[in-house]
Amino acid sequence: MRSIRAAATGAVILSLALAASACGGGSSTGGGSDDSPEELTYWASNQGASIEIDKKVLQPELDKFEKQTGIKVKLEVVPWSDLLNRILTATTSGQGPDVLNIGNTWSASLQATGALLPWDAKNFEKIGGRDRFVDSALGSTGAEGQDPAAVPLYSMAYALYYNKKMFADAGIEQPPATWDELVAAGKKLSKDGKWGIGMEGSNPAENIHHAFVFAKQHGADFFTADGKADFANDGAVAAVKQYVDLMAKDRIIAPGNAEYAQNQSVGDFAKGKTGMLLWQSASANLTSQGMSEDAYGIAPVPVRSGTPGPGKQVNSMVAGINLAVFKNSDNLDGATEFVKFMTSDAEQKILNTAYSTIPPVKAAQQDPAFDSPANAVLKDTLAKSAVALPQVPDESQFETAVGTAVKNLFADAAAGRAVTTASVKAALTKAQQQMPTK
Repeated sequence: MRSIRAAATGAVILSLALAASACGGGSSTGGGSDDSPEELTYWASNQGASIEIDKKVLQPELDKFEKQTGIKVKLEVVPWSDLLNRILTATTSGQGPDVLNIGNTWSASLQATGALLPWDAKNFEKIGGRDRFVDSALGSTGAEGQDPAAVPLYSMAYALYYNKKMFADAGIEQPPATWDELVAAGKKLSKDGKWGIGMEGSNPAENIHHAFVFAKQHGADFFTADGKADFANDGAVAAVKQYVDLMAKDRIIAPGNAEYAQNQSVGDFAKGKTGMLLWQSASANLTSQGMSEDAYGIAPVPVRSGTPGPGKQVNSMVAGINLAVFKNSDNLDGATEFVKFMTSDAEQKILNTAYSTIPPVKAAQQDPAFDSPANAVLKDTLAKSAVALPQVPDESQFETAVGTAVKNLFADAAAGRAVTTASVKAALTKAQQQMPTK
């Protein structure tokens, strides 16, 4: 269930897209491949444990939509490793779908291409109004002060998953609430061939999510108030070092995790090889790998001290998937009707239940189906202690540059090379130099 986890590659393609912002998306003859107003094309992101699982989840709902409206939806589930580049290519070529899923962290970058339909008040009214959606989810739909480039579809937040038996065997009575407690618990768990916690050290997008959150805990950010890159400030450097030190200094992450990029850390946790996991909305993924819900607990991601909350007590990015429309689709009415269907209260309950995600639609989120202990932690996090990644045009390049820098630092840690404040600062400085110049 890897939403917004693949590295946001394609900076060169994005530059081309920005230069060709008038091109738009959709197919050259319209949205549907047969140029038919009774047909839409839809690129869905890979949310489940496999593409086949996604098809089994989505196709009955698409059939339901066709029965209600007479509009057939041609579905393609696109892996996260391909999705961003496919979208960016579509913005320049004019060959793309009518409707598509996007990682919410890409919203401002894709908005800057000019290819996506803006969700102004008139368009929101067609799907029931902007006020149906949770504010934190709307905060990751595009640049501040502009009409959103997409509509929230699935919401997620990071949490700490912990193996109850491993905790009991190690004499750990409560899940860690602070970073010091996390390290202490990890050291107790790291024995007999098992490790304290798992990470995806070779996944740039996963790295950037953690680095961003930990920077917030240090009172820092990777961009200045006017949107300029500021990757090597003291708080950002401290945050990245703190993250990599879980392997380099604290030795509670197996060195082999430096090569993980395909959800291997989730598999390790499900198999009892690690005692803890920092992940976003992992329940469906763990269940698909045979781990009983009774075998693990879920708690907020630890903070530097105290209880998660606003300000420096941030413990998650606002994770999620948005639904966007290419504005040169020849069937904008049908595309809008499809967005209305997918974000309806009934469909939000069905889809978010299937993916163990949280509905970004207020009424659906209040449904008893989302009152499980796991969902309670995620909803509370999204409401009180989650922050959207920077909604700036260069966000996807930021994910790639800083995420890759952290990947390289994990490689150093795994190889036994020293990870110091100076080496972290140098890596982040180099990443900043890769950003587009204004």
